[in-house]
Amino acid sequence: MSKSGPVRALLFDISFLMLCHVAQTYGSEVILSDSNPPGEVPFFETWMLTCMPEEGKILNPDHPCFRPDSTKVESLVALLNNSSEMKLVQMKWHEVCLSISAAILEILNAWENGVLTFESIQKITDNIKGKVCSMAVCAVAWLVAHVRMLGLDEREKSLQMIRQLATPLYGENTLQFYNERVVIMSSILEHMCADVLQQTATQIKFPSTGMDTIPYWNLLPPKKPIKEVLTSVFTKVLEKGWVDSRSIHIFDTLLHMGGVYWFCNNLVKELLKETRKEHTLRAVELLYAIFCLDMHQLTLTLLGHILPNLLTDSSKWHTLMDPPGKALAKLSVWCALSSYSSHSKVQASARQKKRHREDIEDYISLFPLDDTQPSKLMRLLSSNEEDSNILSSPNRSMSSSLSASQLHTVSMRDPLNRVLANLFLLISSILGAKTAGTHTQFVQWFMEECVECLEQGSRGSILQFMPFTMVSELVKVSTMSSPKIVLAITDLSLPLGRRVAAKAIAAL
Repeated sequence: MSKSGPVRALLFDISFLMLCHVAQTYGSEVILSDSNPPGEVPFFETWMLTCMPEEGKILNPDHPCFRPDSTKVESLVALLNNSSEMKLVQMKWHEVCLSISAAILEILNAWENGVLTFESIQKITDNIKGKVCSMAVCAVAWLVAHVRMLGLDEREKSLQMIRQLATPLYGENTLQFYNERVVIMSSILEHMCADVLQQTATQIKFPSTGMDTIPYWNLLPPKKPIKEVLTSVFTKVLEKGWVDSRSIHIFDTLLHMGGVYWFCNNLVKELLKETRKEHTLRAVELLYAIFCLDMHQLTLTLLGHILPNLLTDSSKWHTLMDPPGKALAKLSVWCALSSYSSHSKVQASARQKKRHREDIEDYISLFPLDDTQPSKLMRLLSSNEEDSNILSSPNRSMSSSLSASQLHTVSMRDPLNRVLANLFLLISSILGAKTAGTHTQFVQWFMEECVECLEQGSRGSILQFMPFTMVSELVKVSTMSSPKIVLAITDLSLPLGRRVAAKAIAAL
């Protein structure tokens, strides 16, 4: 009596996953057998030796094992792309597993060339992982080999596809024991992808036994653009006034799917849409909580890319009006202080994560700092006399960017330090410009929030990155023209800081 399609699929899937797990846990030698008749090698042994990624094993994505009969590949691509779900009857699963790699290549090429949309890719990956988990394992095995052959700038879509395949599909239409099979699949994929994810600095969360996060996977609607999802979830969160656990998991998924810049930029746009003061204040608190998903990277993006773009593009200045502009200034200061305070602790730890050099160079190129000659720095530090040329000369190329952080020899090779220094240089140039606008008001709000947080005893002084020449500009602002504030924003431990403070107070 022949077994039904679903039962055959289930037996094949469990057997395949168990063999993969045994091979990864105890080594592939445990699976290999010497008792096979000449010329007859079991399907799994063939696949494991030629297609399964292992530590120290280099796979060729163009190997003949990844290029089966083209007719079968075309049929499989059509089935994955056109069917609402996989047909289990009359499927030869070992042939499917051998054909899936070539099918994935065709699908990936179609996506990269604009023939398929992201929604189509979601449907295809749902079909691959929705019934038989071994199909997803075979697909990811080829993608891992493929990604290793690509340059850093060519890996995005392949990694997105891996992420889609690694995300379980929770629904009513799955085969029996799907949740249990997913746990084994996730463990297998995590081992397979470890090297590639480390090389590309990519993060993919793999569900495992005992974790409560599994029910939150795949919460995104399959046919809804991720920007609409982000907007609708944030709107609901803003209405409620708090972020529930389901929303946090959706935000986390969107952050990893869309990237740090996309995520931060679109949330800032949502903040700038608000026109009621109470809504903007609530939005700041909620966004600060959401940014804790990856505070350091989101802060680098906010201060290093988004704010400079808003402040230097006159067509965007109108978005910085009160109340949304003031709210953005508050959020920026909160993120800067939080990230700098925690980053200072991480720097002292040997476990600090190293950023790619190209990322560091990207931040360095935002707003080049003026180089200060060491001999002039030594004169500034040792001199006890008033140097009118340094403090008041209009042609002070050396001192225009000089800040307490430079005198304290804070490393400007660090991305966060560099971004803060560049941002304060931009703020200084805006305050000293002849033209004023909402962008000028924004930087005043930013500095006022810095002072307010300083008075509240916030840890980690970002004001050390402020050029000394900014002090004379700030005291012209009515809300900051007091001796108390001047003393608070200048570094009185430095001779130059004391002279700058004295000169500013005398001018009040």
